[in-house]
Amino acid sequence: MSTDTPPQPARALGFNHIALEVGDIDEALDFYGKIFEVKLRGRGGNMAFIDFGDQFLAIAATGKTEQDSERHFGLVVDDQAKALAAAHAAGAKFLTDGGNTFWDPWGNMFQVVQYSEIQFLKARPVLKAMGMDDLEKSGSAIDELRQKGVDLS
Repeated sequence: MSTDTPPQPARALGFNHIALEVGDIDEALDFYGKIFEVKLRGRGGNMAFIDFGDQFLAIAATGKTEQDSERHFGLVVDDQAKALAAAHAAGAKFLTDGGNTFWDPWGNMFQVVQYSEIQFLKARPVLKAMGMDDLEKSGSAIDELRQKGVDLS
């Protein structure tokens, strides 16, 4: 391989999964199941895998409970208000009153966003397979997608 031309970077297409550390797998499955529809993909050793749409959440029991003030991930849901109400009921600690960001009991920060309001886009066949082919985008989300060259016709 020639050292004259640097390699070209790969284009990121999205996320396959997110991995979180939790104190206990069963407690984590119970907590997350109070907020989101949880379908267990599999379990092995100190890990469990939960389907989140066409990606998955990997949880590993490490016993760590370190909370970070900035490290987080954005989770797209069909109904943000439902998810946030369920998180409140489950006892999640929120960043601010009325906000969309909370911590699980192990210090993992979730930022919950509404599918219709952001440029994140699932293909219709994927939505249909998930039983969510009736989800639509807001005008501002459609504008963002069109600005990126996405043809929605």
